[in-house]
Amino acid sequence: MSQSTRAGPQHETVRYERTRAAVIKGPDIGLVIEAAGRTLRIGTSPTSDLILTDDTVSRNHCEIELTETGFRVRDAGSTNGVRVQGIRVFDAAFSTPIELTIGETTLSITPLSETEARERTSAPRFGDLRGNSRRMRELFAQLERFAPTDLSVLLEGETGVGKDLVAESIHRASERGDGPYVVFDCSAVAPTLIESELFGHERGAFTGAVGERPGVFEEATGGTLFLDEIGELSKDLQPKLLRALEKREIKRLGARKPTQIDVRTIAATNRNLLAEVERGAFRQDLYYRIAAARLLVPPLRERLEDIPMLVEHFLAQETPELSQASIPMHVWQMFAAHRWPGNVRELRNAVKRVIVAPELSLHTASAEGDRALTGSSGPGLAPLRVARRIAVDGFEQDYLRVLLGRSERNVTRAAAIAEVSRQMIQKLMRKHGMDG
Repeated sequence: MSQSTRAGPQHETVRYERTRAAVIKGPDIGLVIEAAGRTLRIGTSPTSDLILTDDTVSRNHCEIELTETGFRVRDAGSTNGVRVQGIRVFDAAFSTPIELTIGETTLSITPLSETEARERTSAPRFGDLRGNSRRMRELFAQLERFAPTDLSVLLEGETGVGKDLVAESIHRASERGDGPYVVFDCSAVAPTLIESELFGHERGAFTGAVGERPGVFEEATGGTLFLDEIGELSKDLQPKLLRALEKREIKRLGARKPTQIDVRTIAATNRNLLAEVERGAFRQDLYYRIAAARLLVPPLRERLEDIPMLVEHFLAQETPELSQASIPMHVWQMFAAHRWPGNVRELRNAVKRVIVAPELSLHTASAEGDRALTGSSGPGLAPLRVARRIAVDGFEQDYLRVLLGRSERNVTRAAAIAEVSRQMIQKLMRKHGMDG
């Protein structure tokens, strides 16, 4: 480990041993992934890093955290458990090769001789981002390096980790920081309208186009366009997006001539986009165009030591007169024990509920993070508008949990039961961390 002496935040270089995870028994035999200094998610979910087809493996079965001194294996709340050499483990550290059994699949986990260098800053923040954990300080070092450039950035990470805040912090720290910052959620717009929303349209371009309208690319010219949930973009629109990024021009629907654009793009996804490329669901050339720099935003469960800092930050934003001392000790203990499937977004909502009712108690009811939050009226109640918003969040979570159970997580069926669009169900699932 070496440390620089330049002015400002100090930077140190750390080295991580590369580790290989290979399927040696089961339906996916021969599947291999190698990584260093990150956490590998293993399961049948399309958001996993190692995606298995074994139906005895849970969607989110286990995690392998690759550290400076070896690796940790954690059961992520699986149905059939995790076994190492026949012994069930829930959270265990290793530094030598092991065989890992999940369902009917066996993997060999092998540290390799090669290492990868990572830079880590001493700064506990970047823009509005907070964190003193090693994972966040490594992310901050990457942000310090990439933010001032004009590189396209791909942000990867689970729902609720704060990819939107990372994107805005990159924009503010760039030379485009005084320019427009435009957000476009690729999953929140009806498929028939996405092209018009992206590129704009002329009057009469289609039924209902009563006037001309610029798209988000034109609105973001001179600044940054944040393409959230890029993995949801339909296959037929991907070549049109690629063409716009390569030629730096767009053509409104119904227009005769193209319009030049000057936009930096930041994209985000909670999917394993490389796996989507491999199965043909996402264009490889578009992937490399949007991922000139790839940044992984870690989940909250991998940086629990940041919770006090984050709680203090949220309290300062919501009710500056309160401090960490306002949080009862039993709530801190529950915060530390919770797995936070909704990540930082879930923590923020929990803090808001503490503000509404200081007598609050938090109960983790299952490995998936089911919880009940109850409180009584009394001194310290939040304003009605805040209490109403928090109550709505709680209702949405409870309703969605029952809805997904009755529809067996079939989004189309859930939308029919609830009498809303599929996009609305998907948006609510992302909002409340239930899309993994």
